[in-house]
Amino acid sequence: MPAALAAAVLVLAAGCSSGGDTSGRGSAGPSSSSPAASPSGGSGSPSPSPSGPPAKGSVTVAATLTGELESPWGVAALPGGDLLVSSRDGGAITRVSADGGRKTEIGSVPGVAPAGEGGLLGLAISPSFASDQMVYAYFTTASDNRIARMLYDESKPAGQQLGAPDTVLRGIPKGVTHNGGRIAFGPDKMLYAGTGEAGDTGLSQDKESLGGKILRMTPDGQPVHGNPDADSVVYSYGHRNVQGLAWDADKRLWAAEFGQNTWDELNLIEPGRNYGWPEAEGKAGEAGFTDPVAQWRTEEASPSGIAWAAGSIWMAGLRGERLWRIPLAGAEPSAEPEAFLEEEYGRLRTVVPAGGDGLWLVTSETDGRGTPGGGDDRILRLEVR
Repeated sequence: MPAALAAAVLVLAAGCSSGGDTSGRGSAGPSSSSPAASPSGGSGSPSPSPSGPPAKGSVTVAATLTGELESPWGVAALPGGDLLVSSRDGGAITRVSADGGRKTEIGSVPGVAPAGEGGLLGLAISPSFASDQMVYAYFTTASDNRIARMLYDESKPAGQQLGAPDTVLRGIPKGVTHNGGRIAFGPDKMLYAGTGEAGDTGLSQDKESLGGKILRMTPDGQPVHGNPDADSVVYSYGHRNVQGLAWDADKRLWAAEFGQNTWDELNLIEPGRNYGWPEAEGKAGEAGFTDPVAQWRTEEASPSGIAWAAGSIWMAGLRGERLWRIPLAGAEPSAEPEAFLEEEYGRLRTVVPAGGDGLWLVTSETDGRGTPGGGDDRILRLEVR
């Protein structure tokens, strides 16, 4: 098992603060800063694999797929490899060709009410897309955050290819900040969603609220057999603001979470567990709370999307303006996390698998907190190991 990794010094910096200026568009390289990350003890998880990936990884920016995107947030890959990208502030979904980066707006989602960190957020493709052609979206309305699905009909004219939203879950608390927003279908073909506490910290510990949770539901938005409470979609609680969800090769669920003033977190998610917020931030070691597997100073991360590739979790940092690699041996880090692309492309919002050792990485300079330059926002094609 790897030795415990060194913890970093506490700093008082807001987890949702804006990032600094973009300082260039150079080649990838690891950061020289020391991450504050450490493995957690076992908590009923499967035993770690005998070994993890190499301790040192690498990131190569193979290409810029496309640019000039407006406030991109959610990304979902279609079966043929093309990407659907949501515009948080514009409320539209754009199809981006994986071969050449051609952009086609397929339609807008009615009812989106963008404000602050809210708007059109996460996207997911139905696990039965070949037969039902359904696209799922998590978005902010005038009254709540909700999840809806829409029929995607490619035979219709561009801009008119989305059907009317069919709401599968409503009533997720909304706020100017902490709206969560990431959705994804798991290996079990159930729909998972990361939510935020919308600035009301008490909601995270309230199991009757959908705020500050990870939710698990059927594609129709109903509670799933095997959830902690048979009548609830709540899967885990005690979260502040979850914007990253990913499964590893052994089907373990991982989630990235914004901290407040001290620690951002990478958590191994298990049903019914309490992840501590607001009583605990980071590795508190307190009875009744599940500690994160790794943690970072908020100025180094402020994590949004995560993805699994090449034996590691890859985590996009907004305020940190870098891509973190967390190599894993089973349920624990096998080496210290590494930072790549630090301050090279600005704020990083979303990272999704691109097949094999590839990743798609989406920047977030046009979200009102960045310093957009020519070509922003963009989607990069990465080769990683």
